Amino acid sequence: MRNLTLCLAMLALCGCGPRSADTSSSSAVAGDANPPPVAAGNHAFVPAISAGDFAEHVQRLAADDFGGRGPGTSGEDKTVEYIRSQFARIGLQPGNGGDWYQTVPMVETIADAATTLTLKSGGAEQVLAFGTDMVIGTRTGQPVISLKDSPLVFVGYGVDAPERGWNDYDGIDVRGKTVVMLVNDPGFHANEAALFDGKRMTYYGRWTYKFEEAARKGAAAALIIHDTAGASYGWDVVKNSWSGPQYDLPAGSDPDPRLPAQGWITDGAATALCKAAGQDLPTLRAAANRRGFKAVPLAATASMTLKSSSVEKSSRNVLGLLPGSDAADEAIVYMAHWDHLGTHPGEPGDNIYNGAVDNATGVAGILEIAEAFRKAKTPPKRSILFLAVTLEESGLLGSKYYVGHPVIPLDKTVAVINLDALSPTGKAHDLTVVGNGSSQLEDLLKAVLTPQQRRIVAETNTAAGYYFRSDHFNFAKAGVPALYIDSGTDLIDGGQTAGDAASKDYTEHRYHKPGDQFDAATWRLDGIIEDLETVYDLGQTLANDGQWPNWSPGNPFKAARDKMMARPAAARTP
Repeated sequence: MRNLTLCLAMLALCGCGPRSADTSSSSAVAGDANPPPVAAGNHAFVPAISAGDFAEHVQRLAADDFGGRGPGTSGEDKTVEYIRSQFARIGLQPGNGGDWYQTVPMVETIADAATTLTLKSGGAEQVLAFGTDMVIGTRTGQPVISLKDSPLVFVGYGVDAPERGWNDYDGIDVRGKTVVMLVNDPGFHANEAALFDGKRMTYYGRWTYKFEEAARKGAAAALIIHDTAGASYGWDVVKNSWSGPQYDLPAGSDPDPRLPAQGWITDGAATALCKAAGQDLPTLRAAANRRGFKAVPLAATASMTLKSSSVEKSSRNVLGLLPGSDAADEAIVYMAHWDHLGTHPGEPGDNIYNGAVDNATGVAGILEIAEAFRKAKTPPKRSILFLAVTLEESGLLGSKYYVGHPVIPLDKTVAVINLDALSPTGKAHDLTVVGNGSSQLEDLLKAVLTPQQRRIVAETNTAAGYYFRSDHFNFAKAGVPALYIDSGTDLIDGGQTAGDAASKDYTEHRYHKPGDQFDAATWRLDGIIEDLETVYDLGQTLANDGQWPNWSPGNPFKAARDKMMARPAAARTP
């Protein structure tokens, strides 16, 4: 997606000078921190975590001939073969029994870009164009979805959270209707720390939850009103992400409820809709931020004929295993998603979404960590599984499938370390832990960072809900302690001001855009190498000291972990 964090920092720092101090970790770092381009197939890899090796991996994975690494395309074939070949070269074993791959069934759906959505109120008619005013799609696999004068209902944030005393659907029946809702949580827009988690997004703020809840309530369709602050990205990201092929697990492999149609509308379109229906969008927003909000039926209807082409396909997770020397049945998982947004035919200019930062950097990272573990003098006592998953950009589907079909039982999985979108901007005084405070893994991480004179910080924009937007989240929901690191933003060269400026620059100009490309002239890799060394050292601790870190007290995922670990080992392990 991800990743995907606003904490990324990139090319705005290309003019900064060299860093003023060396705080590299205890493992060896080989190579120039800013290596020149290397021709594919002409690179001699070294055993240590190396900037030159890292750059080679990123260049290959983000090359134009990989086509943006779209699942189900020839770009996937090249991508998974590259990862497999590197796992084999390093000396790992196939991680899925005797197979390097885990097949992930998927349905590819392409909505007709000529689709329009007609909103009627009284005698006024508003026709929304796909991409410009709205995006919409279906996860049902049906070739035609029709809405005919479906009543529109504004349901606030679309949240039903009994434990928080909040139900936006209280007192209204939305079966067969089209619900219109806001993105993020009430506390974000109200700027009230005591409302939900204030500015820090909860899972109820994620669009995935909102669509699932609307489906549970029986809605015919759901539309989220986009706003840049609430979503943490602009309309162009929504448009790019929802255009072209969309992927889902088959309904039989995914128990989550599905809507017939779901999508987004622009703030401008929503404002015009409310005005035509005799309402005022800012007034509705303010009402939705208060406890006791009641859904507001709009004097308007929605009509649409959504034509889509669907085909059943499959994609692949890639798994490499380094067996442990002592407790081989217990494992630490390093993971990253290999997929990105592919190629968008028909778009003018550069239409290849290369995904260099997001997430060729993460895949390159687990390859480098795998090389370091495999070439270490002493093998780890516990096994290490290196997992490159597919379909992250489509809703974390590859990791969701793996968690439902794990090759290492979840109660034997000690921890998961996720790498998603690392920032090539040089070293930092800090290291970002997305969802800081979640687990005891952070205590172990602090012990690694202390000799480096670095500190853990939370993500800069907690309102963006990054914790719910990358693959570790599926492990977390199942109870497995998961750590999601991101690059620091208090940079050695330029400090927090430079880090924040570059983060903004990346998000506005390259995130989920064709401009996310490798640039040997401007990328500074020493910070990424230090971060990889850090999580490698953390993995060494986890692999050799026998401990089982848990979630922090009060964390919502702790109960699932406690329950699975409370069962006798014979009952826990298939």
